[in-house]
Amino acid sequence: MRKVLIITYYWPPSGGSGVQRWLKFAKYLPQYGWEPVIYTPLNPEANATDAQLLQEVSPSITVLKRKIVEPYGLYKRLTGKKSGGAIKANIIAEKPKSLMQRLSIFIRGNLFIPDPRFLWIRPSARFLIKYLKTHPVDAIISTGPPHSMHLIAKRVSRATGIRWIADFRDPWTKIFYFKHLHLSRYAESKHENLEQKVLDSCNRVVVVSPQMQRDFRRMTSTRVELVTNGFDESDFNLPGAKLEEGYFYIVHTGLFPENANPNLLWEAIGEKAAAESNFASKLRILLAGSTDASVLESISMCGLKGNLTDYGYVEHSQAIALQKSASLLLLTLRKEPEAAAIITGKFFEYLASGREILAVGPPEGDLGKMLIEANAGSICDFCNKEGLRASIDKAFATWSTQQEQKQKQEQKQCGNEATQSAEEHTLPESIMKYSRRNLTAEYVRILENIRILDD
Repeated sequence: MRKVLIITYYWPPSGGSGVQRWLKFAKYLPQYGWEPVIYTPLNPEANATDAQLLQEVSPSITVLKRKIVEPYGLYKRLTGKKSGGAIKANIIAEKPKSLMQRLSIFIRGNLFIPDPRFLWIRPSARFLIKYLKTHPVDAIISTGPPHSMHLIAKRVSRATGIRWIADFRDPWTKIFYFKHLHLSRYAESKHENLEQKVLDSCNRVVVVSPQMQRDFRRMTSTRVELVTNGFDESDFNLPGAKLEEGYFYIVHTGLFPENANPNLLWEAIGEKAAAESNFASKLRILLAGSTDASVLESISMCGLKGNLTDYGYVEHSQAIALQKSASLLLLTLRKEPEAAAIITGKFFEYLASGREILAVGPPEGDLGKMLIEANAGSICDFCNKEGLRASIDKAFATWSTQQEQKQKQEQKQCGNEATQSAEEHTLPESIMKYSRRNLTAEYVRILENIRILDD
């Protein structure tokens, strides 16, 4: 069996979206003749932990963990965080910011280049170069952000001659928060130069969205491949959440930052609830994940506090259970120009749930196109209040009709439940192509190709 070294900052028991992509690829790679060897920090800064994910790591997989030194002690002191406390993921996009927060962002952007994991680059490269002399692999994959992982791979590939894939889960200089880092011209140039060297030095670039693919193709002659994120079929074998029946559940899972807050959607829902007592009595808004206080405040100001349940961060399996039990899944992108290139990882899990999706963001973006192609819901811009209201009206009307049909069926017979459940999870080909197993096959094709000399 061939071996591939995967350099990743995120690995269980760390939780959150950054873990899922390579946890799942590592799970299915052996089925295609590739054995993953994971290189990851022993003591990473984790905004969330999900020990349950460790159950998906095969005991046969080699996981190399090395201590990492990160300059977050200073960061926490500057931002008023307690020692050992989690660092807020979206402080860069927060408004307004304190003087200490602005200073910490300046330091992060101008001194921690390309990111606060830069101190791990040199010792990791030294360790891996030595390790690979006695434990050879056939290929290297680095996944970022953090993009320091690519710089580790660059050094190792150059020293060993092993072919290397740079996997970008998000852009580098074109990511939405790059413009908020208060970069000096020197720092901006350094970021750009490092990015260019990674793109030109690796044997393949792999990205997760069509827009990212177009952007990188304009920047380098290295072949740029598209392998999106996806969903794991095995995650959906478990039952949905045990929610009280007879309610219209709007569910959002995952990170919900301030700059993704759909204010006009909450207004439209609040107005509908005030005007329609039946809707108000049936409405339940469920949030599972790290939700910014501004989102909760907006919901409350629209008179919906009594309809809201905020679970906070939950394990991945619980998030999927809630997705499967939703009447309508809410997915919001960010209020940033770069949102057109963003396809969040949870989008594919939303697809796999078989539930109606309401996305808020640019309809002309990559996610909007894929949503319409999959016939899985609708997308409206943040400023389109009428469109958002129409989507809620349609979803509630569809749910109400389904409730009536369900009641009639239950009166006629009670033996169709198992059949309905099986049908619910029979997904069309337009969605099944995003299964982690199928996407792993795509990645293996790229791995096999880079073992052959480029044309």
